[in-house]
Amino acid sequence: MTANKPNQDLSPMKCPHQLDDVDLFSEGAPEFWYEAYDILHRQAPVHRIPGEGFEPGTDAFILCKHEDIAMVVRDQERFPLPGAMAVQHLKGMGGDPFEGPQVNMMVAAMTILRPNPEMWRSHRQELTDPWVGPGAPRNEEMAVRVANELIDKWIGRGSVEFISEFAQPLPQMVMANVLGWPIEDLKLLKYYGDGTDKPSVYGSGHRNILPQEEIDTQFEVLREFREYTENLIKEKRANPADDMITFLTEVEYSPIKRKLTDNEINGIVYAMVIGGLETTQYALSEQVQLLIEREGVWDEIKADRSKVRAFTEDSMRLRSPTQGLSTRITSQDEVFQGVKVPKGSFLHLRWAAANIDPDEWDDPNELKLDRKAGTRHLVFSQGARVCPGATLSRVEQMAAWNTLLDRVESFSYADVNTFLHQPGIMLGTLELNLNVVPA
Repeated sequence: MTANKPNQDLSPMKCPHQLDDVDLFSEGAPEFWYEAYDILHRQAPVHRIPGEGFEPGTDAFILCKHEDIAMVVRDQERFPLPGAMAVQHLKGMGGDPFEGPQVNMMVAAMTILRPNPEMWRSHRQELTDPWVGPGAPRNEEMAVRVANELIDKWIGRGSVEFISEFAQPLPQMVMANVLGWPIEDLKLLKYYGDGTDKPSVYGSGHRNILPQEEIDTQFEVLREFREYTENLIKEKRANPADDMITFLTEVEYSPIKRKLTDNEINGIVYAMVIGGLETTQYALSEQVQLLIEREGVWDEIKADRSKVRAFTEDSMRLRSPTQGLSTRITSQDEVFQGVKVPKGSFLHLRWAAANIDPDEWDDPNELKLDRKAGTRHLVFSQGARVCPGATLSRVEQMAAWNTLLDRVESFSYADVNTFLHQPGIMLGTLELNLNVVPA
């Protein structure tokens, strides 16, 4: 953050100066996350949240060190995921996982298609990688086309609200094209995407818990999402096209030795939407701010496009789109950085703090285009459960910046900006008004 930004003055919180001041989850906390990380690194790299553990009588612990988080995410048996435990519970109940009230289609599909690490790998290799993985080169040309279509709408105007007019619609339009979602229903895609991500934005505490009335509202949106996707799947079965949903109606999935049902496809679409819209939006919105504020970087990558990839990687490290998730549980007593963590504790993995860990990175708060092994950051996690959409997000970011560098001479801040961020665990700038000089 730069000193002249008003977001911290507008926050209901105050800047933390000591450990007792640190609160990563209250209203206004996103405006001071990076100040809090500096304190945690110095005083409490394993920070206890009393009474917030997975099992009764246990606590939650915020992990901030890169070495700790990298180790945890690579060992699923020692540090199981709450979601994986929910899948096993649902699987053990028997019956049709898609039946019953307030069914999460993604979790229900997981009980059949990827209930264990071996099937997780098969799911990725056979069902998602062909469309969003390293073997899907078709997306690069399409992402460039989408970027140009968006730029066409504002390049001659001299100004742009960068979030709503570029950073947000770009991944939405790319995902719509990948899935075979009608572009005329793009607003519905955003509506359903907001529904799937509601706990991450409006949930309270490290577990992103929604009040019951908000849960009921969310599941009403998800019911609409399920019905819309059911109709879309039927349309693709009747009229096949070159898109992911059509592919999913036709592919035979080797672990179950059959084709997928409509409900199983519905669950995959849910997972694609929950993971495929916001990461790129948040990355782009932070990257443009870094380019405005870090003198010389825009000119350097404009002159040498081979440095665009390094820019996107180190900017994601420096301003992680997803700041943290309570996504692991201790299956046995553990010790991190000399702190005892009992069995049954929640581990809140603070990716963003690990990505500026001074023991892992030289000059961690600097943007460097020559950083060694820059992709070892934890933006997309690591190991077997690395984000399946990581490649697509990187393609979108590269396409966005190469196209913007072609068509824009410079960006600068317009006079009216608050730089405030949305609540939750994502680093999401709410609005960003920019002046634009066309190339």
